[in-house]
Amino acid sequence: MSTRKTLRTLVNARRGAIVPGAFNALSARVIEDLGFEAIYVTGAGVTNMNLGLPDQGFMGLAEIAEATSRIRDAVGLPLIVDMDTGFGNALNTYHSVRILERAGADCIQLEDQVAPKRCGHFSGKEVISTEEAVSKIKAAVDARTDPDFMIMARTDAAATHGFEAAVERAMRFAEAGADILFVEAVTKAEEIRALPQRLGPPQLMNMVIGGKTPIFGAEELGTLGYGIVLYANAALQGALAGMQKALTVLRDTQRVDEDPNLVAPFAERQRLVGKPDWDALEKRYT
Repeated sequence: MSTRKTLRTLVNARRGAIVPGAFNALSARVIEDLGFEAIYVTGAGVTNMNLGLPDQGFMGLAEIAEATSRIRDAVGLPLIVDMDTGFGNALNTYHSVRILERAGADCIQLEDQVAPKRCGHFSGKEVISTEEAVSKIKAAVDARTDPDFMIMARTDAAATHGFEAAVERAMRFAEAGADILFVEAVTKAEEIRALPQRLGPPQLMNMVIGGKTPIFGAEELGTLGYGIVLYANAALQGALAGMQKALTVLRDTQRVDEDPNLVAPFAERQRLVGKPDWDALEKRYT
């Protein structure tokens, strides 16, 4: 089964599959190695880790396409790719979908914020009109060449227009052809419980560590009927904590030993990057 068919099956099962975010090829390898079923290529993570900037619209199509291509080469799991606002109008959205489909995405996420967008859990967000958002979703649907390639439509309208307006937008997005719906930054537990009852297509619920949405367990979200439980930047936040811990020890003690509680062992690092396989390949050609 192709990764696109696999992802469609996973989403339609509505069992709350946890999908972690990857910000580069090695983080994607770790996710795959730990047995997760799909990967989210996070725009915030790519922006934070590669540019050292906040998630406020600094990432462009070239950066996310390059990250997607490298991750696609490194892993065999389905990839959901954060396409932000489509990097412009409906025509830019059409072009962006074509680029990311060729780069190896199995699904793109398109949101309805005014550019430059902000992290969904930042203050100060604004959204475009429902009509413009619908036109961009239609462009994304028309742009895909593989019918199994999925379009995820995200609305940030809950923060600006309220929960009911966000639900109404999501309904319009489904009518425009979106395969998955994503109502971002809901702030009440009852809203989380209500969404699967209010909207027909499969949905994603975003669990942002330290964000505005109450944290639910994936099992409960699956019982409610969510297809995907997203932890877009758990790996990134864990990596930051690990780097700070290891480098603090180095600064304070002037050395770091191979302590598995502090750093990954040398051999483990080589295993994750596939050195034994490359060694075997080198033998074949020499």
